[in-house]
Amino acid sequence: MKIHEYQAKEILRRYNVPVPKGKVAYSVEEAVEAAKEIGGKIRVVKAQIHAGGRGLGGGVKVAKGLPEVRKYAKQILGMTLITHQTGPEGKLVKRLLIEEGVNIDKELYVGITLDRATSKNVFMVSTEGGMEIEKVAAESPEKIIKVAVDPSVGFQSYQARELAFGLGLEGVQFKNAVKFLSNLYKAFEDTDASIAEINPLVVTKEGDVIALDAKMNFDDNAMYRQKDILQYRDFDEEDALEIEASKFNLNYIKLDGNVGCMVNGAGLAMATMDIVKLAGGEPANFLDVGGTANKETVASGFKIILTDPKVKAILINIFGGIVRCDRVAQGVIDAVNLEKVEVPIIVRLDGTNAEEAAVLLANSGMNFEVAATLKEAAEKVTAVLSK
Repeated sequence: MKIHEYQAKEILRRYNVPVPKGKVAYSVEEAVEAAKEIGGKIRVVKAQIHAGGRGLGGGVKVAKGLPEVRKYAKQILGMTLITHQTGPEGKLVKRLLIEEGVNIDKELYVGITLDRATSKNVFMVSTEGGMEIEKVAAESPEKIIKVAVDPSVGFQSYQARELAFGLGLEGVQFKNAVKFLSNLYKAFEDTDASIAEINPLVVTKEGDVIALDAKMNFDDNAMYRQKDILQYRDFDEEDALEIEASKFNLNYIKLDGNVGCMVNGAGLAMATMDIVKLAGGEPANFLDVGGTANKETVASGFKIILTDPKVKAILINIFGGIVRCDRVAQGVIDAVNLEKVEVPIIVRLDGTNAEEAAVLLANSGMNFEVAATLKEAAEKVTAVLSK
C-alpha cells in the first residue's frame, strides 16, 4: 500500500524523525492559510500524488511570499501531473503539501527495503541525494553504501555510525544523522513498511538532519495490524479495477495489451504473460485468481477483465492442484453464461481432473478454443486476434 508524502511525514514525526514543518491543503485558500500558519519567508508548494519525479513535472515550487503561494497553488491544484512514474496519462493533483523552506547545505539519500536474496532488511545511503537511486546504482554503484540488518538483533548503533561516516558527516551533523537513522529504522520496522525512502535527506547549514522528502510503502498482508496506517489509503490514486479486484481477493494489475489473462498462481501468471508476449501478443493484465479458484472467483475475474475495453481475447490458464480442473471448467461455463462474454476464449486446463474438464468444455455448446499446452494456448490467442 502506498501513501502520500505528507502522510509518511506524519508517521516519521511520531518516531522523532525530523521533517520540515508542513500542512496539507485541498484548496488554494487552505494553501494560503497553511503558509500563514507555518510562517517564514520561504514556503514550498508540493503536489501530493503517488509518484516520484514531481519536481521535474512542475509539481514542486518554491514560493517567496504569500502571493506566490497562491499563484503556485492555483497552478498545481487540479493539474494532470505527468512524471516518469505516472506514465503518459499522468495523475490528477487533488491535494498539496505546504512546507517551510529549509537552509540546505547537503543533499543525501537514505533508503530501507527488504533484500529478498538474503531475507534481510537493507539500509542504503548515498551522497548522491536528489537523484534516482536506480540511476546512481547503474552509473556509480560505488557511491551506494549498504548495511544488512540481522532480524535476530535488529539495527545496531555501530551500523548507524557506519552509515553516517559513509555519508561524510562530522561533528553535530554526524550525531544527528546517527539518531535520524536509528529512528527511521524503528519507524520502518514498527509499521510493517516495505520501503522507506528519504530523497533527499538534507543537512542544513545549522547542522540539522531533516527528511526533506519521504516515501513509505507498506506490506498489504500486514495491514490487519496497522489499522491507523490503513486509514491513509487514497482510493483516488489507485486503479478502479485493482480496487474492485481486491474486494474478491483477486490479484489484478492492469497493463496496456489486449489479451486478458486469468491464471491461478502468481508464478504461472507471470509465465503466461511471458509466453503470450513471446507469441506476439500483448497481455492486458496480470490476474491471479488464487489456488482455490471457483465459480465465484472466475465470474469476478471475467467481470474485471471485460471492464477493460482494450481486451479482445481471453486466455484462461489453470493448473489443477488444490482446485480440480472440472470445477474450474464448470465455473468458466457458468461465468460465460452469466457475464455474456463475446470475445474469443482460449482455455488451457492441466492437472487434477483435466480430462473431465475437457469433456465439460466440449459438451458446453460454447465456442471455446481448447489448448493442451501453454505454448499452444498463446499461439491460439494471437491467431484469433489476427483474424
